[in-house]
Order: sequence, then structure tokens, then C-alpha cells
Amino acid sequence: MEEKYMVNDILEGTKGSLKTYEGVIVETENTNLRQTIQEIRNSCETFQYDLFRIANLKGYYTPASQATQNEIAQVKNELQQ
Repeated sequence: MEEKYMVNDILEGTKGSLKTYEGVIVETENTNLRQTIQEIRNSCETFQYDLFRIANLKGYYTPASQATQNEIAQVKNELQQ
């Protein structure tokens, strides 16, 4: 399997894990457990971002184009209503 596909597969799997951590965090009442899961999530986010940067530099992953100021303002307005 090519490195590009492995890296993209890991990125996708990590995104899925982050969604799972988010779901667990909002459902956890125990403060210590919640904090521990948040720390694990933060570490996972750091790993995902570091891998994304490497993949982007190698041309394995192309991020979406950046939003324009008008698009940002539109979304902000919609969310504030």
C-alpha cells in the first residue's frame, strides 16, 4: 500500500476517533474521567494536525480552499440569529 493512502487512512480514522471522544466527553459526569478523556482528545488532535501538516507538505492531502471574508461573515451572521 502506498504511503499516501496509509496517511490519508490514518487521518480519516483519527477524525473518527475525535468525534467519538467528543461524544463521550459530553456524556461523562465524572469530572476526573471527563478530564482524562479531554486530555486524550487533545493529544489525538495534536497528532492529527501534525500528520495533516506532513501530508500537506508531501502533497498527500489537499485541504479545502480557505473561506473568503464574505463567507465567514455570512456563516457568523447565520449562527448568531
